[in-house]
Amino acid sequence: MTPLRPSHTRPSLSRRKFPCGTGLRALAVALVLVPAAAARASEQATVTVTVDNAKVIRLPERTATVIVGNPIIADVSLQRNGIVVLTGKSFGSTNLIALDAAGTMLAESAISVRAGSPSVVTVQRGLERESYSCTPACQPAMQLGDAQRYFSEVSGQTGQRNSLATAGAGAGSGPAAR
Repeated sequence: MTPLRPSHTRPSLSRRKFPCGTGLRALAVALVLVPAAAARASEQATVTVTVDNAKVIRLPERTATVIVGNPIIADVSLQRNGIVVLTGKSFGSTNLIALDAAGTMLAESAISVRAGSPSVVTVQRGLERESYSCTPACQPAMQLGDAQRYFSEVSGQTGQRNSLATAGAGAGSGPAAR
């Protein structure tokens, strides 16, 4: 004996009738929006630079102003014809915006600043961290995250060395002065 279905039961979804164009309209909208989002994502490509290194990038020639979202992370120097020198200053991510003389946005790009080269060796002594550049002999090298005492000592010695070199060059000594 076949069970009877009550007359007030609704038919399943597979038997429901939808207006003819509803599914097609949704598909058409999706096909238009997905490539547009992909195009925007590709316009904002990520530029990667290493801390304490520079990279030359090209922006549109009409670029008059370049803005860096977080100047603690990266710095830029605008040259002629849309050439920009991008320098990594600290680890992290920020963005770069190029404007023309009228203030119209010409380009936007994400910037990622990464750690230095693999030749830098990190020595951990308890909670104290020290960095050394080993190319090929290991010498003290200041890196973000080093212990404050170590960082101060190395930066002080580096500053003194640079001052002596600058003073010596200005005093007329060396082979160029002869």
